[in-house]
Amino acid sequence: MIFSRITGTGGYLPERVMTNAELEKVVDTSDEWIAARSGIRERRIAADDEFTCDLAEKAALRAIRSAGKTPADIDLIVGATSTPDEEFPSTACLLQERLGISGPPAFDVQAVCAGFLFAVDVVDKFIRTGSAKCALVIGAETFSRILDWTDRRTCVLFGDGAGAVILEADEEPGILSTHLHSDGRYKDLLCVPTGVSRNYERIQDGSAYVTMEGGEVFRWAVTAMSDIVKEALDANGMTHDQIDWLVPHQANIRIINAIGRRTGIPDEKVIVTVDRHGNTSAASVPLALDEGIRKGRIRPGQMVLIEGFGGGFTWGAAMIKM
Repeated sequence: MIFSRITGTGGYLPERVMTNAELEKVVDTSDEWIAARSGIRERRIAADDEFTCDLAEKAALRAIRSAGKTPADIDLIVGATSTPDEEFPSTACLLQERLGISGPPAFDVQAVCAGFLFAVDVVDKFIRTGSAKCALVIGAETFSRILDWTDRRTCVLFGDGAGAVILEADEEPGILSTHLHSDGRYKDLLCVPTGVSRNYERIQDGSAYVTMEGGEVFRWAVTAMSDIVKEALDANGMTHDQIDWLVPHQANIRIINAIGRRTGIPDEKVIVTVDRHGNTSAASVPLALDEGIRKGRIRPGQMVLIEGFGGGFTWGAAMIKM
């Protein structure tokens, strides 16, 4: 039987650091207000000439090197982003050209902050069916481009970045299970209500921004992400004490802490980067996973549960043996 296993990870953050103190100068907020409500102290912002594919390329190359591979070994590229460089081609195709790869399938998935989980699920199925052997999975965002910098409810929360993993076919299980959900009834609570087909004039006048009903999103995220931990544990016949690490979507430290309390997973088993990265949407989980591995916290053989929640609503999780 064929399984998929993570053999390499990589991450990239833009050089520019935007602190809460800097935001105090442009919007009615304070370091204390932001930190108390989100846990965020700083975030990275892409340079004016730096785009989503640029971030994805740097993260991808690091993941490829980490796995001991070359771009020629990659036979599938799946990207997750809500901030593509172009309406089309996909950012995955743009990245494919950058990497000098020609022929294998490359495409994007769009599930906002849960996008990386959806991409992992898709690639896991490609590998399990023998349709791919060595895949590149990326979450990359320049969310700063869709923020209203006068809206303190949203602009203080997000940042830019990219994370990537290499998934390879293996006889030993790596991705043990994946779990995906969506509920479009809540589409208006977290969205950019603008597109090419609808409200196009908002693109023309420069007002295509993220809107969010923070309180309702918070409550929904805590419930959904706590429930999906139990779903993943039950699917694998495990208990919470058998998880070595939880790598949650890095949206808000209060959400992360609430998930830990509800599921019985202690703080010392949770990877947290939100204080330094902010919410990087589809990039947040692979960035946190990569940091945990590079710092020697996440080690081979350990059980890791990754999970994400985003607009749609979309949410997902994957149980992984490293």
